[in-house]
Amino acid sequence: MGIRVAVAGASGYAGGELLRLLTGHPEFDLVAATAHRQAGQPLDSVHPQLTGLDPTFAATTVDVLADADLVFLALPHGESAALAARLPAQVRVVDLGADHRLVDGDAWTRYYGGTHAGAWTYGLPELPGQRERIATATRVANTGCYAATIVLALAPLIAAGAADPADVVVVAASGTSGAGRAAKTHLLASEVAGDLSPYKVGAHQHVPEIKQATGATGLSFTPVLAPMPRGILATVTARPTGEVDPRAVLAPAYADAPFVHLLPEGRWPHTAATLGGNACHLQATVDVDSGRLIVVAALDNLGKGAAGQAVQNANLMFGLPETTGLSCFGVAP
Repeated sequence: MGIRVAVAGASGYAGGELLRLLTGHPEFDLVAATAHRQAGQPLDSVHPQLTGLDPTFAATTVDVLADADLVFLALPHGESAALAARLPAQVRVVDLGADHRLVDGDAWTRYYGGTHAGAWTYGLPELPGQRERIATATRVANTGCYAATIVLALAPLIAAGAADPADVVVVAASGTSGAGRAAKTHLLASEVAGDLSPYKVGAHQHVPEIKQATGATGLSFTPVLAPMPRGILATVTARPTGEVDPRAVLAPAYADAPFVHLLPEGRWPHTAATLGGNACHLQATVDVDSGRLIVVAALDNLGKGAAGQAVQNANLMFGLPETTGLSCFGVAP
């Protein structure tokens, strides 16, 4: 028996992707997958891609989860904290929700509402020093999907003093799975197909997380819903502090990062190339007219933006190579 793993909220999109990754992981053994309304139902009744996976959904209770060595919480924002607080201290937890990402309680109240549950170790290994912090943590807060994309594009530029942290503008498009599995009229195929639409303009909940992780002090973020199931493409622009080659900053920052790839000059990221993998693809240039730095980033919002990132963090927490059970390669066409 390997490391015993449970997934709470396993009926959602991120939960389903976690289950898929765990079935191929050489060290993690799935012992429980929990849900609310689907409790008692076979896993493949909700996730047909997992046909043949034996367990049924259990109810989401502390008793079910506490028997594991590691628990992934793939629950809606605001639902993880109360459950995590009741789990035994020896059970390691990776929370895919937002409950423990923010250090600033006022920022939590402003963007999410309710009581701030406190911050855990932030789960983005590619940030300086973060691998070491994650490796010694028992509680890790996984990044938000937009946040992962934008932070990877922006953080090295601000850290190097190459970009003005007070002047950052981001436009990013995400597939519909980023909104979760709950039935919503604006996510129906007839509403989404052939359409691009902005949402939460000027008030997206990932803004304080991005600022916290990058050191940005002024951030304008416009998210866009794209007619595709999964994937994020972010265009990040910032005012340079001088003569800057953004590629020369990004290349050394990710030289030892197995899942972050700065593409060869002239090749731009696109979402299909990251589908099903745990990679983030980056490209950068300087706008010839405005002089602004431009970084374009693509990743799978259910991979590096959620489940893949969670497994990467869990690997580090248990002293495994961070690549264990994960691929940096996408599935195409």
